[in-house]
Amino acid sequence: MRKMGVSLLAVLAGLLLTNMAYAQKMTVKILNRQDNESGYSYQVPAHYSSTSNATANCYGSDNVNCSAHETTNGYATAGHEISYSVRGATLSLLLPDGRLAVVNCMSKYKLKMDYINRRSCRAPMVDVVEVEFKGKEAKLEWVASIDGKKKDSETYRILAVLPPQQ
Repeated sequence: MRKMGVSLLAVLAGLLLTNMAYAQKMTVKILNRQDNESGYSYQVPAHYSSTSNATANCYGSDNVNCSAHETTNGYATAGHEISYSVRGATLSLLLPDGRLAVVNCMSKYKLKMDYINRRSCRAPMVDVVEVEFKGKEAKLEWVASIDGKKKDSETYRILAVLPPQQ
């Protein structure tokens, strides 16, 4: 009996660790936002990003000789429409690796048999948020106070993850 209890504990611990491993938390930039309680077709915006590195070397006493080198790398994501209609808040999130995650949140309803208990999804008014991706959900968290101590959060559903176009 003790052996079975230890085995069960090992399996449960393994499931918990596996579940935690699938959650990814990262800082992202919101490129576009749209919010409407009636249906609409969401347009993913085009986006281009680049980084440059430059170095210069100079040497000499009376005459100075300089040489320089610059490298620029970039990626672009073309704008296009998602192939289905949405309602509520929809955001395009720029991930650190250049991919775009399109997420959506419809209004929340607390079951009390009336429409009054419906609330809109919380949508961040800031451009940079923390996101925890887990399965088909993205939990957004952002600073909501001047002193930075209060945070708001909302869970969105992932509609698409678009690769960067090189």
